Parts: sequence; C-alpha cells; structure tokens
Amino acid sequence: MSREVSTMQNIRSLFIALAGITVFAALALFTVSITLAVGGILTVLMVGRAISLRMKPAPVRAKANAQREMRVWNDGRGTIIDL
Repeated sequence: MSREVSTMQNIRSLFIALAGITVFAALALFTVSITLAVGGILTVLMVGRAISLRMKPAPVRAKANAQREMRVWNDGRGTIIDL
C-alpha cells in the first residue's frame, strides 16, 4: 500500500511540474509575441512618419517677385522715396 501511495505522489508531482513548465512556457511565448507585435506597430508608425515628412515640401523663405522694399523718409528738405 505504501508503495502505491508513493507512486501516486510521484505521478502527481510530475504532473504538477509539467503543468508549471507548460504555464511558464505559455507566458514566455505570450510575452515574446506581445513584444514583437508592439515592435512591429512602432516600426510601421515610424516608417510612415518618415515617409510623410519626406514627401512634404520644405518651406522656402523668399519674397514674391523678388522686389525690394520701397523706403520713404523725410530729410528735412522734402520727402524721399527710394524705389
């Protein structure tokens, strides 16, 4: 009888150990898959942002028609208009 109880306890211990290893492996696989999914999403977002910034034209600071400003001042003898 003692030998049968010991065998049952060994089988139970083995089953619990295998269940623990299975749970650990499942959690590890879940963690890796979530990490890869988040990494993939971030990569797609970064590539999309880089492409959209490349396609946007850069602003150019220039005046229309390249005309000089008209300057007007008074030197005491009359108004001077510099075109």
